[in-house]
Amino acid sequence: MSESDIWWTAPTQSETGRLIMVTGRKNVEKFRTNPRFNIRVEVSWKYEGDATGMPDLATSQLMEQVQDALTETFRKDPVAVLTGIFTGDDCRDWIFYTLSTNIFGRKLNEALADFPMLPLEIYCENDAAWAAYDEMAEAEIKMD
Repeated sequence: MSESDIWWTAPTQSETGRLIMVTGRKNVEKFRTNPRFNIRVEVSWKYEGDATGMPDLATSQLMEQVQDALTETFRKDPVAVLTGIFTGDDCRDWIFYTLSTNIFGRKLNEALADFPMLPLEIYCENDAAWAAYDEMAEAEIKMD
């Protein structure tokens, strides 16, 4: 594992009080200081969770396979960086920062080509200041 692949995990709560596990990437300065990485992309997978809002075993295993495919695709061609993962309250969100929504979309489709149709929703916004990343990182600070 390289230094750029250091992650932290902390619990937080949804607006309804349900557990959400937040996993954030450290050492993102290389991307954050590059003004081209100014688009935040959220890839969401809504699922039917258990009583606590977490996915069942089969769903969580498929999610891990998807995450591995995404990680490998963007490792080979770093047009986006995965900065956060939120799991709980019947949803998993993967948070990326990218330099192009068009290229990101092509790489996402490439990564997921071998999977069946997945219930994914994608949201993009400009976030040149990485404000959403800073907000997520507050969960780690609260944990310390």
